Amino acid sequence: MKVNEVMNRAVVIEENIKLKEAAKIMSEKRIGSLIILRGDKIIGIITESDVLKNISKLDENISKVMSKNVITVEENENLDDAALTMAKNKIKRLPVLKKGSLVGIVTATDIIANSEELNEQFFWE
Repeated sequence: MKVNEVMNRAVVIEENIKLKEAAKIMSEKRIGSLIILRGDKIIGIITESDVLKNISKLDENISKVMSKNVITVEENENLDDAALTMAKNKIKRLPVLKKGSLVGIVTATDIIANSEELNEQFFWE
């Protein structure tokens, strides 16, 4: 199964908003992360864990607390390869690219719910 078969729509924000605004967007949309773009280029990602770690900085711009070296995955990559990338980098979300442009996001939950190999392995252990 390919990443583009299970990915979700990514929610994008601008880099000049405050952390509390980002937290409010995540809460309202019931999502765990936001992608920060400058033009078509991903410059950061902010997650609910980033918000919690920086709870005393809610009035700061997200550019000060976002993760900047964003690891991505291509839309036609296998789910198992995406899972390995997440495990290797200790992350739970991967923005999905098509020809260098953001087209979605895939999460660890998406992969677990849709990976036949992971489900089979879990079932038999």
